[in-house]
Amino acid sequence: MAPSRVYVASLIALWLAVPAPGGPKKNPNELPQVVPSKKKEKQEATQVLPAAKEPPRAVVAETARLDYVVTPLSGKGLLSQQARDALKWLLSGNRGAIIKLRAFVAGTGDVRRIQDIVSEMFTDKHLPLPTLSVAQVGALPLEGAQVVIEATTQDKEIINPNGVAFMSAQRGTRKDPVGALQLALREAGVEAAGVRRVTCFVSSLDYVTRAREQVAQTYPDAAADFVQVLRGPLEDFIECEAVGAAPKAPPEGVTFLNPQAGVFSESAIVGPIRVAITGTQLGFRTEDADLRLAFDRLGKTLESVGASYKRVVFAQVYALLRTTGEKVNKMRYDYHGKQVAPAGTSVLFEGLPGIDTSFGIDVIAAL
Repeated sequence: MAPSRVYVASLIALWLAVPAPGGPKKNPNELPQVVPSKKKEKQEATQVLPAAKEPPRAVVAETARLDYVVTPLSGKGLLSQQARDALKWLLSGNRGAIIKLRAFVAGTGDVRRIQDIVSEMFTDKHLPLPTLSVAQVGALPLEGAQVVIEATTQDKEIINPNGVAFMSAQRGTRKDPVGALQLALREAGVEAAGVRRVTCFVSSLDYVTRAREQVAQTYPDAAADFVQVLRGPLEDFIECEAVGAAPKAPPEGVTFLNPQAGVFSESAIVGPIRVAITGTQLGFRTEDADLRLAFDRLGKTLESVGASYKRVVFAQVYALLRTTGEKVNKMRYDYHGKQVAPAGTSVLFEGLPGIDTSFGIDVIAAL
């Protein structure tokens, strides 16, 4: 009996469904299929560099443990390399905790880079950031040098048992550049071996050779720094400030020598107490309201660590114009108080970090 058409059709369909030996034939025009991996490929996350940490606005330290060091000058490389080398030198030394840095930058480098480099290097070392002051100057006493850094450290041991004396900048002469400072130190009773730091601000590097000789001969243990503050100064001058170990502790904690209302005292002798050390508060533009805004902000910084303007013992003013400096020095006594004349220094500088800055001020205040 002949098979039915339905049965034959079923056999043909079954035969077509059976794959040929070696698998099904591939269509040459068909694109290969991509088999997804069982393991999910990890997508590279977009790397975003964290913002650099800002230095603290103020730190608290003990005067009995304060010490100072100045980085050696180098003419190797540009600003960033020199700044890194200087900080490496500071961080590699066997010294106390670094609590304040003051950087003077010469040349055309961006002074704002200093804060980023300080933040990066201290963070990498897992060290607390110090307060920071940065100012642009006219020149440094080494060809190619673009930065010098002064460091305030808090030693592990007591090195100033009676506290410290902060000396206002004293104006010298070409023949005797450091003579006025020597006289002020003697009046304060500070011994030559107890001078911790001497910084001289000059109108010309011509002053440096003689000033360096005097400092090295008279205060061999002091960290010394010499800075030409302007590229083209308007007058001829040298002014030197200093910090030294106090001869004896003042009975009331702080004593000002030769104070006069409206001007700096010659020196401030601060006993073995705690002090607040601020970074530089910048002021923008030159209107009175702008200047007062900077003072108000600095006041809040002092209050945040338990200090106040009434307890300021030393003030450093960085002005870019003489008229601004005069206004700032007059205005600050509205904050310090008419009966108190802290020690301090006020000279003109070439520049400051930021746009439209007109001056900067940092202070040390007793707690």
